[in-house]
Amino acid sequence: MKIKYDPKNIERELYSFWEKNGFFKPNSNVHRKNFCMVIPPPNITGNLHMGHAFQQTIMDIIVRYQRMKGKNTLWKVGTDHAGIATQILLEKQLEIKEGKKRIQYTREEFIKKIWDWKIELNHSITNQMKRLGNSVDWDSSRFTLDKGMSIAVKEAFIRLYKKKLIYQRKKISNWDIQLKTVISDLEVEHREVHGYLYQIKYLILNKNNLVDKKFFLLVETTRPETLLGDVAVAVHPEDVRYKKYIGLSVLVPIINRSIPIITDLMVDPNKGTGCVKITPAHDFKDYDVAVRHNLPMINIFTLNGTIRNKLQIFDSYGNQSIIYNSFVPRELQALSRDVSRECVIDNLIKLNLLNNKKSEVLILPYGDRSGTIIEPMLTNQWYLRTKDLSKVAIQAVKDGDIQFIPKKYEKIYFDWMKNIEDWCISRQLWWGHQIPVWKDKYKNIFVGHNEKEIRIKYNLSQETVLIQEEDVLDTWFSSGIWTFGSLGWPNDSFFIQKFHPTDIIVTGFDIIFFWISRMIMLTMCLVKDKNGQRHIPFKKVLITGLIRDETGKKMSKSKGNVLDPLDMINGISLSKLIKKRTENIIIPELSHVVANRTKLSFPNGIIESGADALRFTFASLSAPNKDINWDHSRLISYRNFCNKLWNASRFVLIYTKDININLINFKDNLSLPDKWICLELNRSIQLYRIALDTYRFDIAANILYDFVWNKFCDWYLEFAKIILNSYLEENKKRTKLTLYWVLEKILRVAHPIIPYITESIWKQMQVLNNNINCSIMIQNFPDVENFEWDDKSILQDMIWIQETVSLLRNIKVTTYVNHIKSLKLFIKNINSELQRYLNQYGQLLMKLSKIDDYVILNKNDMFPIGIIVYISGVECIVGNNNFSKNNIDIRTTRNLTVKLDSLKKQILISEKKLSNINFLQKAPKHIIKKEQNRLSELQKKEYILKKL
Repeated sequence: MKIKYDPKNIERELYSFWEKNGFFKPNSNVHRKNFCMVIPPPNITGNLHMGHAFQQTIMDIIVRYQRMKGKNTLWKVGTDHAGIATQILLEKQLEIKEGKKRIQYTREEFIKKIWDWKIELNHSITNQMKRLGNSVDWDSSRFTLDKGMSIAVKEAFIRLYKKKLIYQRKKISNWDIQLKTVISDLEVEHREVHGYLYQIKYLILNKNNLVDKKFFLLVETTRPETLLGDVAVAVHPEDVRYKKYIGLSVLVPIINRSIPIITDLMVDPNKGTGCVKITPAHDFKDYDVAVRHNLPMINIFTLNGTIRNKLQIFDSYGNQSIIYNSFVPRELQALSRDVSRECVIDNLIKLNLLNNKKSEVLILPYGDRSGTIIEPMLTNQWYLRTKDLSKVAIQAVKDGDIQFIPKKYEKIYFDWMKNIEDWCISRQLWWGHQIPVWKDKYKNIFVGHNEKEIRIKYNLSQETVLIQEEDVLDTWFSSGIWTFGSLGWPNDSFFIQKFHPTDIIVTGFDIIFFWISRMIMLTMCLVKDKNGQRHIPFKKVLITGLIRDETGKKMSKSKGNVLDPLDMINGISLSKLIKKRTENIIIPELSHVVANRTKLSFPNGIIESGADALRFTFASLSAPNKDINWDHSRLISYRNFCNKLWNASRFVLIYTKDININLINFKDNLSLPDKWICLELNRSIQLYRIALDTYRFDIAANILYDFVWNKFCDWYLEFAKIILNSYLEENKKRTKLTLYWVLEKILRVAHPIIPYITESIWKQMQVLNNNINCSIMIQNFPDVENFEWDDKSILQDMIWIQETVSLLRNIKVTTYVNHIKSLKLFIKNINSELQRYLNQYGQLLMKLSKIDDYVILNKNDMFPIGIIVYISGVECIVGNNNFSKNNIDIRTTRNLTVKLDSLKKQILISEKKLSNINFLQKAPKHIIKKEQNRLSELQKKEYILKKL
């Protein structure tokens, strides 16, 4: 075994070993229980970020654990075609490389270029996932646009359409004027911006449709240009100020359109003037008002975001209407939103209809990829009816068929599903699943897998021209059938029979609405077993928090606070890290701020830690919190843990290389330390299994760390060294066998969290058994053993030894007696308890405490000068016969007094800081936590010194 732990060298080699030997694959053993989990498919457009690495680590821990429990496991892997993101990236690349825009290619040419590019992108993501140690079945890897998924997506659409759950209609949606497509709410980010609130006079028409300029309603709006699309002014039904006007009409300024004054509970009478202009085609709330009141809808913008030459007017069902004049003033035609706003304001001023303008902080929707303000707009889209689907999906969770972990997320799920809107499933893109709908010249709709199938099914001649719908399906639609589509549906495949429903899905709380709920609805609608029972997509939904930076901020390339998980694994220099973090800064002036912050956080860059240390860190941070702040110090701590385990294993292998490994009856006649470590391991395994079974990986990580570092390395190895160097051969042999047995179990227990180092050490241990071609990952996970020992007395005796050793060691560390080479423990008035302990464990105690011997004094003997300690209630002295009062005792007392005084001052400063309200309110959480930990450590030291 190599002296130094070098993760880079062992990890790549081991992953290749696992993959070549097919250890990740499911097998055909019919007697094993099946376990399946699908990986949420990452987008092909980019690298894996910290969130991916965190969730995939959690998933791999689950899969490795289930595999070691003897289950036939399938971790299904794949990637998502990421419609919008992929198309944007390729458009930019082609513009740079070839100087062409997308519209200069045919659809077929453009899609072919994406497929060529996809191969390169997919290879990059695969390598990153392998570097993390993901034990996925690569041979069954899927892509949301591969042939099998394409068939599944079309079949899903066709079945849903036949059930009358899919329809096409003109409705309001998020329109990105730069990308020229509808986008989902998930792709919209809301930003605070500076803007204005305008107060406009809407003149009231009396019962004779005459205008008196003295009578008007004051309407407040942040978008005066949209008055071209106004169809009503709404007030609250109980607002006494406006009751006399209800049923009358007002004139829309500039265009003089007569619109009604209506009442609606949507209006807040305490906000602004209490009068709201209703523009259904360009505001989601107004759209709902229009549907409730059967109002017309007027589209004033082109798809480019400019004012139309003629208004598009529709009824509340989205059908074209002529209820109003489509006239648009010439000076407004073809103007952008901003320019048209200024033009409208100028006109209002001229007409004396602008009452007020005041500065306001606005919350505006932006496309997260285009950076453009999103325009709510009436567009013709395909929709999936969700009301009935959601009822079934809600019941599945209520009945416990699907469980959310933590359970609190069920409420979020229920709230969303009870108020769910129909899902807009179409996108105006080229890259994606083209909607399987064809139309003839009469707009008749034909739905099928392909044109040939449709012509045969509907008996259409070649003279009948069919044109396929140009839109593609929302990426979330193909993701929504991922659990069963990736397993071979709609065919009755081997994988569907064995592995569906899947057992668990791991995801973030932010996509419960966009993905989890849709998977449940689509699966329960489309997939049934042979008995006609609905399938659920998964039995459990494990919701994780989101990884944020050390101060709790969202990691973002534009903020320069992103950390690349591969940089944690492989290491990166400071200069390269700064370059990485500053090259995507939106505001160039912030680059030096990011650079300085990076220098403070990582003065030497990031040292190589290996995949295991990163995985251990993720596991330790995986408490069920909404937000998880990254703690880089933990990564360093777990890197040290891996070193500690490596060095401890070297010690064990050195001492066990020459023995015949026969662990059948080695537990007879063990020493106290040997029995104790077996019992502690037993207890740790029991708690560890409970933690893994309840998905508390943070607790499992703490249990593993505590046992390996504090019990096995810090205590048991020290005991073992003494036994191996001083005791009889039979004792040595049993301790060697115990060392081997405990280490081998540690490796199997730890394997799901830290697979590389455990596999590497385990394989070297197997040399003794000539079992080098096997893998630890397919060994049984350790279970609790039955020992015929008095657990209580063993633990009680060990606690005494540990406390006594700690007491004696602390004396040497905290006083001047550690400079004295020859020390003894002097005991007078010994009681039976201490006598028993010394008779049984005296030699072990002295060697661990590095004290030469103990001396039991007679009643009349004088104590030598030294340090007084109490052991089992008996007064004892640590010293030797040559102590001089002036040399040792006084110096020791003075040293202890000085140390105690210093500690008291530090404790007082820390307590004042933590009682300061300003500090607690303004300091970052991690700084407060650090100060609390510091105070705790100071108080522990004070307690120890006071006992001496």
